[in-house]
Amino acid sequence: MASADEKVVEEKASVISGLLDKAKGFFAEKLANIPTPEAAVDDVDFKGVTREGVDYHAKVSVKNPYSQSIPICQISYILKSATRTIASGTIPDPGSLVGSGTTVLDVPVKVAYSIAVSLMKDMCTDWDIDYQLDIGLTFDIPVVGDITIAISTQGEIKLPSLRDFF
Repeated sequence: MASADEKVVEEKASVISGLLDKAKGFFAEKLANIPTPEAAVDDVDFKGVTREGVDYHAKVSVKNPYSQSIPICQISYILKSATRTIASGTIPDPGSLVGSGTTVLDVPVKVAYSIAVSLMKDMCTDWDIDYQLDIGLTFDIPVVGDITIAISTQGEIKLPSLRDFF
């Protein structure tokens, strides 16, 4: 049989547990309503050919709802054609978002020569490939911590022609 002291301890533990559950619910509700940056891919363009491969650049607009700048922890990307991954990478610490404004980020995407040549062999005459670009933007929001915003875009991009190599 439980003593009176044990019953008091159990009652206090129950009250504390109830308060913790209410606090968790309160903070979860508040965090769910915190505004986060909004992002969109504006454009994906062929930039040129280098010794390492073919360069494409994606322009990403990010709107910061806060008056203070927000650090960007990293940008990660995956470029696919059909279901095949043709490029992927991570850009660590690319800077910060301006406060209460829109920041345009340039995301360089490098496709290795071997993959570009393979794609060229698969093309017929138009030198265009259908693509999907998935980008993850990770931000460090004070009090909340790191959040990642996933954005995706699809379209057509040109493969380099022979004159681009020379």
